[in-house]
Amino acid sequence: MNVYVKGFLFAFICAIFMYVFLIPLLRRVKIGQSIRKEGPKTHYGKAGTPTMGGLIILLSIVFSILYLHFTDASFDRRLLLLLFMPMILYGALGFIDDYLIVVKRNNEGLGKYFKLFMQVVWAGMYFYLFLDKGFASTINFFGRTIDLKWFYGVLVLLFFLGFTNAVNFSDGLDGLASGLLIIAFSATALIAAFSGNVGITLFALATTGAILAFFCYNFNPAKIFMGDVGSLALGATLVNMFVLLKMEVLLLVVGLVFVVEGLSVLIQVIYFKMTGGKRIFLMSPIHHHFELKGMNEWEIDALFWIVGLLSALGAVVLALNYFL
Repeated sequence: MNVYVKGFLFAFICAIFMYVFLIPLLRRVKIGQSIRKEGPKTHYGKAGTPTMGGLIILLSIVFSILYLHFTDASFDRRLLLLLFMPMILYGALGFIDDYLIVVKRNNEGLGKYFKLFMQVVWAGMYFYLFLDKGFASTINFFGRTIDLKWFYGVLVLLFFLGFTNAVNFSDGLDGLASGLLIIAFSATALIAAFSGNVGITLFALATTGAILAFFCYNFNPAKIFMGDVGSLALGATLVNMFVLLKMEVLLLVVGLVFVVEGLSVLIQVIYFKMTGGKRIFLMSPIHHHFELKGMNEWEIDALFWIVGLLSALGAVVLALNYFL
């Protein structure tokens, strides 16, 4: 069996198998999602749905990559460390936050400012290791290589902060974030394969397989939610892959819907403070605006997935024409 297919299937089957046992267990121990009071009223019925399903995604990726590493494909050790580092660090941060909210019933969790601070720390640690392992501070801008020197670290920080939180914001409707992530990582796998980077291609395919298994239980009506453990880790992983591929600009194209979701929150907050309480959107992130306009979850999911698919295809075309 082809090593790429094997990596994808191993992660998919591993995750499916674990969800079969995890979901009933989470229901028995009552580890369920709490719903924000300020959120759409239609979401109140989702309270108690098992959450922290992103942990299985991460475990499946780890098992798949380690299996491949010891059987079919020997990964470059420095690449393997850099691939795992953001996923594990941001996943651990999300797991602790989920645990405090869901298990300890602490509605604040770690607190938004502390989480933001730790995300900055993780990005700084990653960038130090990135340079220490011999990777360059250059950026590929449509075929033109530019050395940003120290500013490259600022760019990496902004990408990690922006995308980890944007993916987290997008995880507000059944299947929305997981569907977008499947599209994004599939495109990433294609781009990495065309570039000849076997390690990142295998990692992207294993990630896609694990998320696809989660999606089987997450589409509307969701039987399990991802939680911060999944959204923060997968957002960081997506950023990491494009940084390692030296195609940082394409991340904005592949993750266009995530960019829009994140900007909608930022714009809403800034406008609210500047105008003393006025809003541009009925509710942010922007998928809630469409929801309050009368669209159902399936309609919003389909619209966002189509935009995500078109932007992902656009990124692949740009990669073939300008970056490879």
